[in-house]
Amino acid sequence: MAYALKKSDLYRKVRVRRTANLILFVVDASWSMAVSERMNATKGAILSLLTDAYQRRDRVGLIVFQKDRASMILPPTNSVTLATKALANIPVGGKTPLSAGLILAYDTIKREKTLHPDIVPLMILLTDGAGNVSVGTLPPQEEGNRIADQFKSEHIKTVTINMEHVAFDQGLASKLAERMGGPCYSLGQLRAELLYETVKKEIGDR
Repeated sequence: MAYALKKSDLYRKVRVRRTANLILFVVDASWSMAVSERMNATKGAILSLLTDAYQRRDRVGLIVFQKDRASMILPPTNSVTLATKALANIPVGGKTPLSAGLILAYDTIKREKTLHPDIVPLMILLTDGAGNVSVGTLPPQEEGNRIADQFKSEHIKTVTINMEHVAFDQGLASKLAERMGGPCYSLGQLRAELLYETVKKEIGDR
């Protein structure tokens, strides 16, 4: 007995690889009344993201900027244990080297994209948008804006969380976010759950 096979009778298994996210928090740790609240919310959000990151292959990192420099507190990782240790003591206080934080974030994302071409980076910037320390010869605000333009030109997704009190807000955070091509949110009372949900909304179901 003969069988006639048609092309439509054949099936093949297709593996769909879930896209991995690189979520890089960049936080203003210069002196302010809200710096403790800011750090606690960021720590909580990072640990929550890492708890459900395993299946997605997501990684999370943290950069803080204060005094005259930016520091990589948590290199991109998917380890809750490493994150818990790294987040235990974070330096705070001093001036606001905004451009140093942006430069380190940009360089980190570019390096990670080279090492892991399939990742989708997302920078979460917690700031009031004001910088008062330069790394070069330009005025701090102009220097920060020029670096922000690079994120937009490289199509790096960004989210800015405006940390300025509404009564004193001069719109600097929203202007910086516009230069980077990403949204700017004011969360009111900053809590880990709100920050976590904001990030989850931005990464969606990629």
